[in-house]
Amino acid sequence: MPIVDQLWPRADVWLAQENPDPDVLVVGVPSSKASLSPSRADLTPLEVRDRLHRFSTFHGEAGIDLAGVTVRDMGNWPVSELAPDALISELTSLAENLPESSLKLYLGGDNAITRPLVAAESEDLTSVGLITFDAHHDVRTLANGPNNGSPVRGLIEDHGLPGRNVVQIGIHSFANSKAYRTYCDEVGITTVTVEHVERIGMKTAVELALIQLGAICEKIYVDVDIDVLDTAFAPACPGARPGGLTVRQLSEGVLRCGTDPSVSAMDFVEVDASRDVAGQTLDVMAHLLLTAVSGFAMREATEA
Repeated sequence: MPIVDQLWPRADVWLAQENPDPDVLVVGVPSSKASLSPSRADLTPLEVRDRLHRFSTFHGEAGIDLAGVTVRDMGNWPVSELAPDALISELTSLAENLPESSLKLYLGGDNAITRPLVAAESEDLTSVGLITFDAHHDVRTLANGPNNGSPVRGLIEDHGLPGRNVVQIGIHSFANSKAYRTYCDEVGITTVTVEHVERIGMKTAVELALIQLGAICEKIYVDVDIDVLDTAFAPACPGARPGGLTVRQLSEGVLRCGTDPSVSAMDFVEVDASRDVAGQTLDVMAHLLLTAVSGFAMREATEA
């Protein structure tokens, strides 16, 4: 039996509090049918929850204790067997009917979930901004139907999200084609490469994105595709490549997004639990989830 230390509260216990009037909602979205590469990302929401017992509720660097943040875990939505087309309508409907909260955190699943979850934010996406932390542009052609390589293009072409409302942070070398970069430029997507992040710093890159989108959008959705990390940090991400972000860089970006009152929802995607090594990537995802909540707690402290 593990020793129970009442002075060392654990994150899994915090998540299990089932508050009826939560500040933060957590939802598992076990999707992998729309993955371009074979994936068991559908296993990840449950697996990452299992890793939370290894984490405390105290962000020691920011001095923030999550114990003061009320949370409700909505469990996993039953979507793992849905075909990609059906997934879009079902997830949009489920997200539109969630209880009220200040911040929604979605545990994927593959990146195909981003399209319907952003679409659920508003009937008019001209008022919604999208920040992606991603190695890829996710603007692949829609000719073969929706998949985890096309959520951004689907939002632009099928849901009316203006390209100028999209900022993509962490774009890698050798992870995209010239044709898809040209598409991004033509529709007005802002591209922030890994090199640019290293030059100006992650905090500055995110603050510029928040200022840019805050000037034209009422709310902002943040897509955290964990394959933006260097493959050394994310062995369970099929799309990860050498030369990506570090965990600390991505954590800094997620924390800053969490502090912004315009950020209404975030997703964490593209981890294939079946490919992980000693829980390394699942721990990264758990860490990022808690970091997002820490940012929210900082937001609440500032507004109080």
